[in-house]
Amino acid sequence: MHLESLSLVDFRTYAALDLALGPGITVFLGSNGVGKTNIVEAVDFTATLGSHRVSSTAPLIRMGAERAVIRAGVRRAGHRTTLEFALENGKANTVRINRGSATRAREALGTVHTVLFSPEDLALIKGDPSNRRQFLDELATSMRPVLAGVRADYDKTVKQRNALLKSARAAGRVTDAHLATLSVWNEQLATSGAQLLHARLQLVKALEPEVHRAYAQLTDGPRFPSLRYRSSVLPAEAEGRVADLEHFSVADLRHLILEACERMQSKEVDRAMSLVGPHRDELELNLGDFPARGYASHGEMWSYALALRLGSWYVHLDDDRSEGASPILILDDVFAELDARRRDRLAEAVSGAEQVLVTAAVADDVPSALRDAQGNEAIRVIAVSPGRVETAEETARETAEGSDE
Repeated sequence: MHLESLSLVDFRTYAALDLALGPGITVFLGSNGVGKTNIVEAVDFTATLGSHRVSSTAPLIRMGAERAVIRAGVRRAGHRTTLEFALENGKANTVRINRGSATRAREALGTVHTVLFSPEDLALIKGDPSNRRQFLDELATSMRPVLAGVRADYDKTVKQRNALLKSARAAGRVTDAHLATLSVWNEQLATSGAQLLHARLQLVKALEPEVHRAYAQLTDGPRFPSLRYRSSVLPAEAEGRVADLEHFSVADLRHLILEACERMQSKEVDRAMSLVGPHRDELELNLGDFPARGYASHGEMWSYALALRLGSWYVHLDDDRSEGASPILILDDVFAELDARRRDRLAEAVSGAEQVLVTAAVADDVPSALRDAQGNEAIRVIAVSPGRVETAEETARETAEGSDE
Protein backbone atom coordinates (compact mmCIF):
# COMPACT_ATOMS: atom_id res chain seq x y z
CA MET A 1 0.00 0.00 0.00
CA HIS A 2 1.22 3.49 -0.78
CA LEU A 3 -0.01 6.99 -1.50
CA GLU A 4 0.49 8.17 -5.07
CA SER A 5 -0.66 11.72 -4.51
CA LEU A 6 -1.54 14.15 -1.74
CA SER A 7 -3.27 17.52 -2.13
CA LEU A 8 -4.06 19.97 0.65
CA VAL A 9 -6.28 23.03 0.64
CA ASP A 10 -6.25 25.29 3.69
CA PHE A 11 -4.80 22.53 5.86
CA ARG A 12 -2.64 23.84 8.71
CA THR A 13 -0.09 26.23 7.12
CA TYR A 14 -0.80 25.21 3.52
CA ALA A 15 -3.20 27.29 1.45
CA ALA A 16 -2.56 24.81 -1.38
CA LEU A 17 -0.17 21.90 -1.80
CA ASP A 18 0.10 19.19 -4.45
CA LEU A 19 2.52 16.32 -4.01
CA ALA A 20 3.31 13.32 -6.19
CA LEU A 21 4.35 10.40 -3.98
CA GLY A 22 5.24 6.78 -4.55
CA PRO A 23 6.66 3.63 -3.01
CA GLY A 24 10.03 3.63 -1.30
CA ILE A 25 11.43 6.18 1.11
CA THR A 26 10.53 9.87 1.01
CA VAL A 27 12.28 12.34 3.30
CA PHE A 28 10.70 15.73 4.04
CA LEU A 29 13.67 17.90 4.95
CA GLY A 30 13.52 21.35 6.51
CA SER A 31 14.06 23.45 9.60
CA ASN A 32 11.78 23.09 12.60
CA GLY A 33 8.46 24.87 12.22
CA VAL A 34 8.31 25.00 8.41
CA GLY A 35 5.45 22.51 7.99
CA LYS A 36 6.99 19.05 7.58
CA THR A 37 4.82 17.47 10.24
CA ASN A 38 1.72 19.11 8.76
CA ILE A 39 2.21 17.02 5.60
CA VAL A 40 2.55 13.66 7.32
CA GLU A 41 -0.22 14.61 9.75
CA ALA A 42 -2.53 14.92 6.73
CA VAL A 43 -1.39 11.51 5.48
CA ASP A 44 -2.11 9.95 8.87
CA PHE A 45 -5.53 11.64 8.95
CA THR A 46 -6.58 9.68 5.86
CA ALA A 47 -6.14 6.51 7.89
CA THR A 48 -7.12 7.49 11.43
CA LEU A 49 -9.48 10.46 10.88
CA GLY A 50 -7.55 12.27 13.59
CA SER A 51 -4.29 13.93 14.51
CA HIS A 52 -1.46 12.70 16.70
CA ARG A 53 -0.97 16.29 17.90
CA VAL A 54 -4.46 17.66 18.63
CA SER A 55 -7.82 16.21 19.56
CA SER A 56 -10.12 18.48 17.54
CA THR A 57 -10.59 19.58 13.95
CA ALA A 58 -10.22 23.34 14.46
CA PRO A 59 -6.38 23.50 14.58
CA LEU A 60 -6.18 21.58 11.29
CA ILE A 61 -7.96 24.34 9.37
CA ARG A 62 -5.75 27.19 8.19
CA MET A 63 -6.29 30.41 10.10
CA GLY A 64 -9.04 32.43 8.45
CA ALA A 65 -10.34 29.58 6.28
CA GLU A 66 -13.77 28.03 6.66
CA ARG A 67 -12.72 24.47 5.95
CA ALA A 68 -9.76 22.29 4.99
CA VAL A 69 -9.57 19.64 2.27
CA ILE A 70 -7.31 16.60 2.07
CA ARG A 71 -7.21 14.65 -1.20
CA ALA A 72 -5.25 11.42 -1.46
CA GLY A 73 -4.78 8.79 -4.11
CA VAL A 74 -3.91 5.40 -2.61
CA ARG A 75 -2.67 2.33 -4.47
CA ARG A 76 -3.43 -1.02 -2.83
CA ALA A 77 -3.05 -4.45 -4.42
CA GLY A 78 -3.12 -2.88 -7.88
CA HIS A 79 -6.27 -0.86 -7.26
CA ARG A 80 -6.37 2.93 -6.93
CA THR A 81 -8.79 4.71 -4.62
CA THR A 82 -9.27 8.46 -4.38
CA LEU A 83 -10.31 10.01 -1.08
CA GLU A 84 -11.36 13.62 -0.51
CA PHE A 85 -11.91 14.68 3.09
CA ALA A 86 -13.63 17.93 4.05
CA LEU A 87 -12.94 19.28 7.54
CA GLU A 88 -15.17 21.99 8.98
CA ASN A 89 -14.98 23.34 12.49
CA GLY A 90 -18.08 22.46 14.49
CA LYS A 91 -19.38 20.07 11.84
CA ALA A 92 -18.91 16.38 11.16
CA ASN A 93 -16.03 15.62 8.80
CA THR A 94 -17.04 14.11 5.47
CA VAL A 95 -15.37 12.14 2.68
CA ARG A 96 -15.92 11.51 -1.02
CA ILE A 97 -14.67 8.12 -2.15
CA ASN A 98 -13.79 7.87 -5.85
CA ARG A 99 -15.67 11.14 -6.52
CA GLY A 100 -18.88 9.77 -5.04
CA SER A 101 -21.34 11.65 -2.87
CA ALA A 102 -20.15 13.08 0.42
CA THR A 103 -20.66 10.73 3.34
CA ARG A 104 -19.46 10.54 6.94
CA ALA A 105 -15.70 10.35 7.18
CA ARG A 106 -15.58 7.02 8.99
CA GLU A 107 -16.83 5.29 5.82
CA ALA A 108 -13.24 5.66 4.59
CA LEU A 109 -11.73 3.77 7.52
CA GLY A 110 -9.75 0.76 6.35
CA THR A 111 -8.89 2.23 2.95
CA VAL A 112 -5.53 3.58 4.15
CA HIS A 113 -3.42 2.08 6.92
CA THR A 114 -0.62 4.00 8.60
CA VAL A 115 1.70 3.45 11.54
CA LEU A 116 3.10 6.72 12.86
CA PHE A 117 6.19 7.13 15.05
CA SER A 118 6.59 10.54 16.73
CA PRO A 119 8.21 12.17 19.78
CA GLU A 120 4.76 12.17 21.40
CA ASP A 121 4.97 8.38 21.62
CA LEU A 122 6.79 8.63 24.95
CA ALA A 123 3.37 9.39 26.42
CA LEU A 124 2.45 5.76 25.75
CA ILE A 125 4.92 4.83 28.46
CA LYS A 126 5.03 7.88 30.74
CA GLY A 127 1.50 9.22 30.31
CA ASP A 128 -1.89 8.46 31.77
CA PRO A 129 -3.78 5.20 31.07
CA SER A 130 -5.94 7.10 28.56
CA ASN A 131 -2.95 7.26 26.21
CA ARG A 132 -2.61 3.49 26.21
CA ARG A 133 -6.35 2.92 25.84
CA GLN A 134 -6.38 5.26 22.85
CA PHE A 135 -3.41 3.41 21.35
CA LEU A 136 -5.27 0.10 21.58
CA ASP A 137 -8.54 1.50 20.27
CA GLU A 138 -6.98 3.25 17.29
CA LEU A 139 -5.03 0.16 16.29
CA ALA A 140 -8.05 -2.10 16.73
CA THR A 141 -10.24 0.27 14.68
CA SER A 142 -7.70 0.48 11.87
CA MET A 143 -7.88 -3.30 11.59
CA ARG A 144 -11.66 -3.55 12.13
CA PRO A 145 -13.31 -0.30 10.99
CA VAL A 146 -16.69 -1.43 12.34
CA LEU A 147 -15.30 -0.63 15.80
CA ALA A 148 -15.53 3.09 15.01
CA GLY A 149 -19.29 2.88 15.44
CA VAL A 150 -18.93 0.76 18.58
CA ARG A 151 -16.57 3.31 20.12
CA ALA A 152 -18.91 6.18 19.26
CA ASP A 153 -21.87 4.35 20.84
CA TYR A 154 -19.86 3.53 23.94
CA ASP A 155 -18.62 7.10 24.44
CA LYS A 156 -22.14 8.44 24.04
CA THR A 157 -23.48 5.94 26.56
CA VAL A 158 -20.84 6.83 29.16
CA LYS A 159 -21.71 10.54 28.83
CA GLN A 160 -25.44 9.89 29.19
CA ARG A 161 -24.90 7.52 32.10
CA ASN A 162 -22.69 10.03 33.89
CA ALA A 163 -25.34 12.70 33.47
CA LEU A 164 -27.89 10.39 35.10
CA LEU A 165 -25.56 9.58 38.00
CA LYS A 166 -25.00 13.28 38.60
CA SER A 167 -28.76 13.80 38.62
CA ALA A 168 -29.19 11.01 41.18
CA ARG A 169 -26.51 12.47 43.44
CA ALA A 170 -28.04 15.93 43.18
CA ALA A 171 -31.41 14.51 44.21
CA GLY A 172 -29.87 13.07 47.35
CA ARG A 173 -31.31 9.64 46.72
CA VAL A 174 -31.77 7.10 43.94
CA THR A 175 -35.42 7.09 42.90
CA ASP A 176 -37.27 4.35 41.03
CA ALA A 177 -37.12 6.55 37.94
CA HIS A 178 -33.34 6.79 38.28
CA LEU A 179 -33.03 3.02 38.64
CA ALA A 180 -35.21 2.35 35.61
CA THR A 181 -33.21 4.71 33.41
CA LEU A 182 -29.91 3.47 34.83
CA SER A 183 -30.88 -0.08 33.92
CA VAL A 184 -31.35 0.99 30.31
CA TRP A 185 -27.95 2.69 30.20
CA ASN A 186 -26.34 -0.31 31.90
CA GLU A 187 -27.60 -2.55 29.11
CA GLN A 188 -26.21 -0.22 26.45
CA LEU A 189 -22.91 0.17 28.31
CA ALA A 190 -22.58 -3.60 28.51
CA THR A 191 -23.49 -4.17 24.87
CA SER A 192 -21.01 -1.76 23.29
CA GLY A 193 -18.46 -2.11 26.10
CA ALA A 194 -18.26 -5.88 25.69
CA GLN A 195 -17.53 -5.54 21.98
CA LEU A 196 -14.82 -2.95 22.61
CA LEU A 197 -13.29 -4.93 25.47
CA HIS A 198 -13.26 -8.13 23.43
CA ALA A 199 -11.48 -6.38 20.58
CA ARG A 200 -8.87 -4.97 22.95
CA LEU A 201 -8.20 -8.35 24.55
CA GLN A 202 -7.77 -10.08 21.22
CA LEU A 203 -5.45 -7.30 20.10
CA VAL A 204 -3.27 -7.50 23.22
CA LYS A 205 -2.92 -11.23 22.68
CA ALA A 206 -1.70 -10.66 19.10
CA LEU A 207 0.37 -7.59 19.95
CA GLU A 208 2.47 -8.85 22.86
CA PRO A 209 4.74 -11.25 20.92
CA GLU A 210 5.22 -8.66 18.18
CA VAL A 211 6.24 -5.99 20.70
CA HIS A 212 8.69 -8.46 22.23
CA ARG A 213 10.07 -9.19 18.75
CA ALA A 214 10.38 -5.48 17.93
CA TYR A 215 12.09 -4.67 21.23
CA ALA A 216 14.63 -7.42 20.59
CA GLN A 217 15.37 -5.88 17.20
CA LEU A 218 15.90 -2.43 18.69
CA THR A 219 17.94 -3.32 21.77
CA ASP A 220 20.29 -5.87 23.29
CA GLY A 221 18.07 -6.42 26.33
CA PRO A 222 18.59 -7.70 28.98
CA ARG A 223 15.03 -6.91 30.09
CA PHE A 224 12.15 -7.47 27.69
CA PRO A 225 8.58 -6.17 27.58
CA SER A 226 5.32 -7.84 28.47
CA LEU A 227 1.75 -6.54 28.25
CA ARG A 228 -1.04 -7.10 30.76
CA TYR A 229 -4.60 -5.88 30.45
CA ARG A 230 -6.33 -4.98 33.70
CA SER A 231 -10.10 -4.73 33.47
CA SER A 232 -12.34 -2.71 35.74
CA VAL A 233 -15.21 -5.16 35.29
CA LEU A 234 -13.57 -7.82 37.47
CA PRO A 235 -13.79 -7.79 41.25
CA ALA A 236 -10.38 -7.28 42.87
CA GLU A 237 -10.33 -10.78 44.33
CA ALA A 238 -10.81 -12.32 40.87
CA GLU A 239 -7.86 -10.57 39.24
CA GLY A 240 -5.38 -13.32 40.04
CA ARG A 241 -7.66 -16.14 38.94
CA VAL A 242 -8.73 -14.73 35.60
CA ALA A 243 -5.41 -14.56 33.77
CA ASP A 244 -6.67 -15.37 30.28
CA LEU A 245 -9.30 -12.70 29.72
CA GLU A 246 -8.83 -12.98 25.95
CA HIS A 247 -10.65 -16.32 26.03
CA PHE A 248 -13.88 -14.67 27.21
CA SER A 249 -16.62 -14.30 24.61
CA VAL A 250 -18.47 -11.05 23.96
CA ALA A 251 -21.45 -12.52 25.84
CA ASP A 252 -19.22 -13.38 28.82
CA LEU A 253 -17.84 -9.87 28.94
CA ARG A 254 -21.29 -8.33 28.64
CA HIS A 255 -22.38 -10.33 31.68
CA LEU A 256 -19.30 -9.23 33.62
CA ILE A 257 -19.97 -5.56 32.84
CA LEU A 258 -23.59 -5.84 34.01
CA GLU A 259 -22.45 -7.52 37.23
CA ALA A 260 -19.87 -4.79 37.80
CA CYS A 261 -22.47 -2.07 37.25
CA GLU A 262 -24.67 -3.61 39.94
CA ARG A 263 -21.74 -4.14 42.31
CA MET A 264 -20.47 -0.57 41.95
CA GLN A 265 -23.82 1.26 41.81
CA SER A 266 -23.62 2.99 45.19
CA LYS A 267 -20.03 4.14 44.62
CA GLU A 268 -20.94 5.42 41.16
CA VAL A 269 -23.79 7.49 42.56
CA ASP A 270 -21.55 8.86 45.30
CA ARG A 271 -18.91 9.92 42.76
CA ALA A 272 -21.40 10.75 39.97
CA MET A 273 -19.38 8.93 37.34
CA SER A 274 -19.18 5.55 35.63
CA LEU A 275 -16.48 3.51 37.38
CA VAL A 276 -16.63 0.33 35.32
CA GLY A 277 -16.14 -0.40 31.65
CA PRO A 278 -13.36 -0.18 29.06
CA HIS A 279 -12.91 3.56 29.69
CA ARG A 280 -11.56 2.69 33.18
CA ASP A 281 -9.22 -0.12 32.12
CA GLU A 282 -5.44 -0.12 31.94
CA LEU A 283 -2.85 -1.64 29.64
CA GLU A 284 0.12 -2.39 31.88
CA LEU A 285 3.49 -2.16 30.16
CA ASN A 286 6.10 -4.14 32.03
CA LEU A 287 9.81 -4.38 31.40
CA GLY A 288 11.27 -7.45 33.02
CA ASP A 289 9.67 -7.77 36.46
CA PHE A 290 8.76 -4.09 36.84
CA PRO A 291 6.36 -1.56 35.31
CA ALA A 292 8.06 0.42 32.57
CA ARG A 293 6.51 3.61 33.89
CA GLY A 294 8.65 4.75 36.78
CA TYR A 295 11.30 2.01 36.53
CA ALA A 296 12.60 2.10 32.96
CA SER A 297 15.41 4.44 31.95
CA HIS A 298 14.78 7.15 29.36
CA GLY A 299 16.44 5.01 26.69
CA GLU A 300 14.41 1.96 27.65
CA MET A 301 11.18 3.95 27.50
CA TRP A 302 12.08 5.19 24.03
CA SER A 303 12.81 1.64 22.90
CA TYR A 304 9.51 0.45 24.41
CA ALA A 305 7.55 3.20 22.65
CA LEU A 306 9.23 2.36 19.34
CA ALA A 307 8.54 -1.34 19.91
CA LEU A 308 4.82 -0.62 20.42
CA ARG A 309 4.65 1.15 17.06
CA LEU A 310 6.82 -1.37 15.24
CA GLY A 311 4.80 -4.19 16.82
CA SER A 312 1.64 -2.50 15.51
CA TRP A 313 3.08 -2.66 12.01
CA TYR A 314 3.84 -6.36 12.40
CA VAL A 315 0.31 -7.04 13.65
CA HIS A 316 -1.07 -5.33 10.55
CA LEU A 317 1.13 -7.46 8.31
CA ASP A 318 0.02 -10.66 10.05
CA ASP A 319 -3.68 -9.81 9.93
CA ASP A 320 -5.63 -12.00 7.49
CA ARG A 321 -7.82 -9.02 6.53
CA SER A 322 -4.85 -6.92 5.43
CA GLU A 323 -4.59 -8.78 2.11
CA GLY A 324 -0.84 -8.42 2.35
CA ALA A 325 -1.03 -4.62 2.33
CA SER A 326 1.86 -3.09 4.24
CA PRO A 327 0.79 0.02 6.20
CA ILE A 328 2.46 3.29 5.31
CA LEU A 329 5.16 3.99 7.89
CA ILE A 330 5.51 7.60 9.07
CA LEU A 331 8.60 8.58 11.05
CA ASP A 332 7.88 12.11 12.24
CA ASP A 333 11.06 13.70 13.55
CA VAL A 334 11.75 10.56 15.53
CA PHE A 335 15.38 10.00 14.55
CA ALA A 336 16.47 13.29 16.16
CA GLU A 337 15.32 11.89 19.50
CA LEU A 338 17.37 8.68 19.27
CA ASP A 339 21.01 7.78 19.73
CA ALA A 340 22.94 6.41 16.74
CA ARG A 341 22.43 2.76 17.69
CA ARG A 342 18.65 3.04 17.99
CA ARG A 343 18.49 5.10 14.80
CA ASP A 344 20.25 2.42 12.81
CA ARG A 345 18.25 -0.44 14.30
CA LEU A 346 14.92 1.26 13.69
CA ALA A 347 16.00 2.12 10.14
CA GLU A 348 16.96 -1.48 9.45
CA ALA A 349 13.62 -2.71 10.79
CA VAL A 350 11.45 -0.42 8.65
CA SER A 351 13.51 -0.12 5.47
CA GLY A 352 11.63 -2.93 3.74
CA ALA A 353 8.23 -1.24 4.02
CA GLU A 354 6.43 -0.43 0.79
CA GLN A 355 6.28 3.28 1.66
CA VAL A 356 8.16 5.16 4.38
CA LEU A 357 7.65 8.89 4.98
CA VAL A 358 10.30 10.59 7.12
CA THR A 359 10.52 14.13 8.46
CA ALA A 360 13.90 15.50 9.52
CA ALA A 361 15.42 18.89 10.28
CA VAL A 362 18.82 18.01 8.81
CA ALA A 363 19.99 15.27 6.47
CA ASP A 364 22.30 13.84 9.13
CA ASP A 365 19.23 12.92 11.22
CA VAL A 366 18.36 10.27 8.62
CA PRO A 367 20.54 7.23 9.40
CA SER A 368 22.72 5.74 6.72
CA ALA A 369 21.06 2.37 7.36
CA LEU A 370 17.86 3.82 5.92
CA ARG A 371 19.48 5.77 3.10
CA ASP A 372 21.45 2.74 1.91
CA ALA A 373 18.87 0.02 2.53
CA GLN A 374 17.21 0.16 -0.88
CA GLY A 375 19.91 2.00 -2.81
CA ASN A 376 20.15 5.77 -2.99
CA GLU A 377 17.85 5.83 -6.01
CA ALA A 378 15.02 4.65 -3.75
CA ILE A 379 15.30 7.73 -1.54
CA ARG A 380 13.36 10.82 -2.54
CA VAL A 381 14.16 14.06 -0.72
CA ILE A 382 11.62 16.88 -0.62
CA ALA A 383 12.81 20.21 0.75
CA VAL A 384 10.18 21.97 2.86
CA SER A 385 10.15 25.69 3.50
CA PRO A 386 7.27 27.81 4.87
CA GLY A 387 4.27 27.26 2.62
CA ARG A 388 6.06 25.33 -0.14
CA VAL A 389 7.91 22.12 -1.00
CA GLU A 390 10.50 21.24 -3.63
CA THR A 391 12.04 17.98 -4.77
CA ALA A 392 15.82 17.75 -4.91
CA GLU A 393 15.59 17.88 -8.73
CA GLU A 394 13.56 21.10 -8.64
CA THR A 395 16.01 22.70 -6.23
CA ALA A 396 18.95 21.76 -8.44
CA ARG A 397 17.18 23.11 -11.54
CA GLU A 398 16.38 26.44 -9.89
CA THR A 399 19.98 26.75 -8.69
CA ALA A 400 21.27 26.09 -12.21
CA GLU A 401 18.85 28.60 -13.73
CA GLY A 402 19.93 31.21 -11.21
CA SER A 403 23.59 30.72 -12.01
CA ASP A 404 22.87 31.06 -15.75
CA GLU A 405 21.38 34.45 -15.14
